[in-house]
Amino acid sequence: MRLWVCIALLSIVLCASADRPAAVQAMIRAGQFVRDAAGGARDMLRAYQDMREANYIGADKYFHARGNYDAARRGPGGAWAAKVISDGRELWQSRVSGRGGEDTRADQEANAWGRSGGDPNRYRPKGLPSKY
Repeated sequence: MRLWVCIALLSIVLCASADRPAAVQAMIRAGQFVRDAAGGARDMLRAYQDMREANYIGADKYFHARGNYDAARRGPGGAWAAKVISDGRELWQSRVSGRGGEDTRADQEANAWGRSGGDPNRYRPKGLPSKY
């Protein structure tokens, strides 16, 4: 009986340390991507809420860059979410709200800067409270 218990425990240890099948690895990566995307969407929402709360003229580029930066730091899923949200927002602003193309180009530059890991403080206006 003890021999069988030892064999069972050894089998469990060997199975636990073995490489996972490719399908399981893919499912784990997919789950991480989804988790990162959800976190990235939350980062973008937090930056938007901070921008609305600050209500500071000329600070929108900073908040665009900061939201994209925070989301992209989560990983590929966060960067993907930031790109989808930023592109959708800019498409809506340029076509529906009537804002100019120049503002949209500047927003997209700030979005790309943040997603690529650039320091969002590049766009921080003087006088913006340190809370943000």
